[in-house]
Parts: sequence; C-alpha cells; structure tokens
Amino acid sequence: MSKEPINKKETGKEEGEAGTSRNSSNLVIDIDEMVKAGVYFGHKKSKRHPKMKPYIFAVKNDVDIIDVQQTAEKLREFLIFLQETVEKGGKMLFVGTKAQAKRITKETAEELSMPYVNERWLGGFLTNFQTMLKRIEKFESLRKDKESGELEKYTKKERIKIDKELKTFGEKFGGVKEARRIPEIVFLLDPRDSEIAAKEAKKSGVTVAGICSTNVNPGLCDWMIPANNNSVSSIKYILDKIKEAVLSVKK
Repeated sequence: MSKEPINKKETGKEEGEAGTSRNSSNLVIDIDEMVKAGVYFGHKKSKRHPKMKPYIFAVKNDVDIIDVQQTAEKLREFLIFLQETVEKGGKMLFVGTKAQAKRITKETAEELSMPYVNERWLGGFLTNFQTMLKRIEKFESLRKDKESGELEKYTKKERIKIDKELKTFGEKFGGVKEARRIPEIVFLLDPRDSEIAAKEAKKSGVTVAGICSTNVNPGLCDWMIPANNNSVSSIKYILDKIKEAVLSVKK
C-alpha cells in the first residue's frame, strides 16, 4: 500500500474537468493519516461480505485489511459529489446510531447545519415524510410553549406529562427538528446497522452513501467508502474530511 497523498492527477481528476467541483482540487486525502486512524482494519475473514472482496488488500491474523488506496479514491469521489450537492443547496442527513458514532455524528452534523439521527432510526422518516413533519412541528410547538412559559397554565401533573413527551420527542427528533424537506443524501456510518434507513432512502429516491466495512453489503449504497466503521478514530477521519469538503463550499 502506497503512503503517498492522493492528488487530482493520481485519481484522474483534473481541475475544471466536467462534473468536478470547483473546490475539488482542495481535497487532499493522505494515506499516512488514514493508516494512523486505523481506516484499513476490517472484520474477521469469516464475517466478510462477498461483495467486499475487491476492496480487500490482504488478510492478517484472520482479519481483512482494507485497500486504503481504494478508500482514498472512493472517499474523494464522494466528497466531490457532496460538494456539488451542497453548492446547489442540497442537504445531507447523517445517520450514526452505534455507541461509538453517536457523539461525533451529532457534533459534525450540527457544525455543518445538517440534520442527523444518532438514536434509533425513525421508521418512515423518508417514506412517510409529511406525517413525520407534523410530529416535528408538534415537538417544536411544545418546546417553544415551554420556553415562553405558556405551559404554566397547566397543572403540575399535566406539565410532568408534557415534559416526558418533550424528552421523548427530543430523543427522536432533536437532530431533524430543522428539516422541512427530504434531504438529497443520506450518509450512513454503518449501512449494515442502518439497513432500514438505506432501503427507505432508495425507495424515496434519496442518494445513499456510507462507510462500508468488510462485513457490509456495498450494494446498499450509491456511494460507498470501504473503511473501518467501528473505530472512533477512523470514523472521525472520514467525518473530518466531509466537514472540510462542505465548509470549503460554504466559505
């Protein structure tokens, strides 16, 4: 595995090429950084999904080692697509519900003013969006009433009930409370863990992207990034690159 940075020449992307974001030349994917972040660690060979075989560089101590050159290429291609989407005003919904992904999913999405789900997937969020939107609006109305003191007119028992409802709504809808339309992209930190979300997105015509470890069916994604999705450092590396790409467009 080479440890040289991936640049536009190595990936066959020349600046100004059709379909390439004007910011794409700023996307530097460094192999050394990826290796340090543990991006290349997969799962045990026995857990390998057959369709991930082309992205495996070697097997060490019965663990699949991901080809980081391909990771770099796939990541860069997705980042260019993401930049083009954001330039057109598009939004990306982050979905990271595993314990090691919850905090960083929330932090990254909030920094980029993007929606996110870091608890259990909201069944029907995409396929039944208008109904979900009404529930979000109800949550926002209750929250504003509490902040303004409007709930003081209710009895203590009623306020306790409303507070419980607000807590439940907050856990479910806190990350999508600003959403008023279906996002253009759904980014899954683990497509295998979020297969329902992937299927809903495809059914709704939403582009699916995700981090695919060696136990994931890459066919769940329109844009797949072969990488370790169990390690916090690996997840952070990829989300940091996403953050850099989006912020470069918003400047």
